[in-house]
Amino acid sequence: MTQTSSGELAVEIGGIHLKNPVMTASGTFGYGLEFAELVDLNSLGGIVVKGLSLKPAAGNSPPRIVETASGMLNAIGLENIGIDSFIRDKLPGLGAYDTPVFVNIYAETVEKYAELASRIDTVEQIAGIEVNISCPNVRAGGVVFGVDPEAAGRVVEAVRQRTEKPVMVKLSPNVSDIAGMAQRVEEAGADAVSLINTITAMAVDINTRRPRLGNITGGLSGPAIKPVALRMVWQAACAVRIPVVGIGGIMTTEDVLEFMIAGATAVQIGTANFVNPRVSMEIIDGLARYVKENNIGNIRDIVGTLKT
Repeated sequence: MTQTSSGELAVEIGGIHLKNPVMTASGTFGYGLEFAELVDLNSLGGIVVKGLSLKPAAGNSPPRIVETASGMLNAIGLENIGIDSFIRDKLPGLGAYDTPVFVNIYAETVEKYAELASRIDTVEQIAGIEVNISCPNVRAGGVVFGVDPEAAGRVVEAVRQRTEKPVMVKLSPNVSDIAGMAQRVEEAGADAVSLINTITAMAVDINTRRPRLGNITGGLSGPAIKPVALRMVWQAACAVRIPVVGIGGIMTTEDVLEFMIAGATAVQIGTANFVNPRVSMEIIDGLARYVKENNIGNIRDIVGTLKT
């Protein structure tokens, strides 16, 4: 690994110190420990574990993943072991590493989001919460919290009332005004926003004339969505004062630098983990070389430096 002082790549998200701006994206890194033999977990900026609900969830029926041009579709359905099992069985192992752990949470109602936040609040090993608002609101006829600013605001307000931990809100790209959505969750108490979540999409088998996903539609991720993600990160960063974490098609050091120049304080690596499990290590090395070769005192100095 490239040698660099810890201060050159250090950033802060919601009061949480990260050794570098490279985090793992929820749903692409399991519960963290699955990658321990492939990745130096101590070198990561942060680990965001897969989405957790109050009770275990089985997810959708297969097929649940389909490769597409420059990306992939997934319709896992947020399968998970539940918050209590995670805290009891998975979190102790993560405690061996000096890397902040963020728990991604999702629920069908505002009350369940609040209950999840309450259970997490007293768990010292969890550094922060990432709130996934791209979930169906069963009390509003299937409306997704993430596309309704007021519904999103209610979720964040409820979570904020039940925890003192930093709250990062993961935004959906399936909206017409990403800046307005970012502003609304900031007003509701978010300490940071992460974006983008996957883009709703589908694929068709021309031989069977059926959808290639059991759920019909799924979430598109990978390099195909990077230009969209980059645009939305820039718009959100221009609209809010809180840190923005960029997600979407990041495969290389250059991709990370683009997101940071556009306004992201940190990034999350997602689909790239499936292609190259060690990609995060390679990107961290690349960032260290970049700051050294360009005489940059700290990687934070490039955040939001886009010239328009």
